[in-house]
Amino acid sequence: MDLVDVSSSRNPDIDDALALMRGAAKLFRDLGYCSIAEFSLPGGRRADVAALGRKGEMAIVEVKSGIADFRADQKWTEYRDYCDTFYFAVSQRFPRELIPEEVGLIIADGFGGAIIRPSPEDKLSAARRKAITLRFARTAAERLVRAPDPAD
Repeated sequence: MDLVDVSSSRNPDIDDALALMRGAAKLFRDLGYCSIAEFSLPGGRRADVAALGRKGEMAIVEVKSGIADFRADQKWTEYRDYCDTFYFAVSQRFPRELIPEEVGLIIADGFGGAIIRPSPEDKLSAARRKAITLRFARTAAERLVRAPDPAD
C-alpha cells in the first residue's frame, strides 16, 4: 500500500481558521468565559466563537484567516445584535487597518490570543440576553451528550 502525503492536500486557510478559533477560545477562557465554537444564532447565522462570561455577558468572535475571507463576509454586522461585545480574531500577519474601528480586535494563534483593541459594549436587552444564554446552555449540553464516551 502506498502512503499518501496529505500535507499538500490540506487547506491552509482552514488550518489557520481553526488555530485562530482555538486561540480566541483560550483567550476568553483566561478571561473567565466559557466558549462554544460554531455557535448558531437565531436567523441561521453561525458565530465562529461565542463566549459567555461569569455575569452573563456575551461576546462573539468572528475569525478571519485572510483578506479575501474578510472582504467576502458582510454578515458580521448581524452578529452584533446577539452580543455585548464583538471582536474580529486575526493572525499577526493580517493587516489590522482593514478591521473596522467600531469593533474589537484580537490577534491570535493556536496557543492563545491578545485583545489589541477592546470592543465597545452594546448591552443586550434582558429578553435577548435570556434567549441567547438559554441557546448557549442548550447547545453546550447537547454537544456534551453527543461527545464520545472515552470508556467506550
